[in-house]
Amino acid sequence: MAVAALGTATAPAALADDASPSAKATGGPLPSGLYGKKDPQFDGVFRQSYALLAQKTVGVTPAAKAVDWLTGQQCASGGFAAYRADASEPCGSKTQVDSNSTAAAIQALHAVGNESNTVKKSLDWLKSVQNQDGGWGYNPGLPSDANSTGIVIGALAAVGEKPASVKSQKGKSPLDALTELAMDCGKDGGAFGLADAKSGKLAPNADATAAGVLGGLGQGLVPAKGKKADAAPKCAKADTAEQAAHNGTGYLLKSLAKTGHLTSAMPGAKDQPDVGNTADAVVALAAAGQQEQAKKSAEWLSKNSAAWAKDSGPAAYSQLVFAALAADMDVRDFGGADLVKQLNAQGPTPKAVSDVSTSAKEKDKDEKDDDGSGISVWWIVGVGLVAGAGIGFLLSGRKKKNQL
Repeated sequence: MAVAALGTATAPAALADDASPSAKATGGPLPSGLYGKKDPQFDGVFRQSYALLAQKTVGVTPAAKAVDWLTGQQCASGGFAAYRADASEPCGSKTQVDSNSTAAAIQALHAVGNESNTVKKSLDWLKSVQNQDGGWGYNPGLPSDANSTGIVIGALAAVGEKPASVKSQKGKSPLDALTELAMDCGKDGGAFGLADAKSGKLAPNADATAAGVLGGLGQGLVPAKGKKADAAPKCAKADTAEQAAHNGTGYLLKSLAKTGHLTSAMPGAKDQPDVGNTADAVVALAAAGQQEQAKKSAEWLSKNSAAWAKDSGPAAYSQLVFAALAADMDVRDFGGADLVKQLNAQGPTPKAVSDVSTSAKEKDKDEKDDDGSGISVWWIVGVGLVAGAGIGFLLSGRKKKNQL
């Protein structure tokens, strides 16, 4: 696998009013264009990307300084790291660029527009570090995983590239990689697996499954809503990525059937509701046409996510925005909360705000824009909390991978 050389990223002029690089590097004030107030070391680019993408989805034009901060994080190679405290310094051998941050940034910057050169460089970098099995690991050199491969598929889909056409030197595409990450029907229930950090052995994992379902359907962060499914899909040998996605859909349905939410357990702690990964499951099920369960779980989220989102910040609010949209719920009255207002408050004041996300007029327009199959374009995003259980399928594996 080729590993791109890292170089200098150009710091945008908009960062001139921010704290000095030395202050930021030593725990001083965070950049004024950055969303969220918590330490961005592990998720700065992620939460920024998701916030920008979520804003564009609901008719909000992000502040220019927020976009500039994100573009300024790019290394000369095209890759993005989770966070660079001083973007004026060249990316070096210790700069841990990763597929997840890069793929998320591609989708956000493509959505806001006028960033085609940045997007192209990032796409080229992703292709240069594709594993021979067709997938991606979190960092170049790591084995492929469903989370990373899924979000890269989302980046490819966002810019109009067919994932099946993006192949390694051995002729493998990311869809091929996903079939290898799908588990058997029997005791594993058709889930996508997440590898143990020490043994490398795959184990069924709900957040990896949500990512795998979206990727297996050839979608990701900007999919089309799936046609309504008649029944839960039957599990069968995962000889294609699409079948693997069907199997994973069934796994999620079974996991959510009893309580409507997923459960996670921290070492030494009791099982607890996993709010973030439940939101990801809502997104995946809606894309797979399982609207009934998606709606039930989204309704659970509307009653149980407020405290979690307040504590977690912009990524969480973005994730809830897309779960609400996936379930055809009102993002401005989600369990009494205005998710758009709450998200906007996490960063610099947006350039413009337009309430187009939930109006009857907009829904009518979406229906008229359908191709006759009942599919309308919508936007989805999911993100995870580095420190532990609960905020999504992409970053849940992030901490594990950084410990390898």
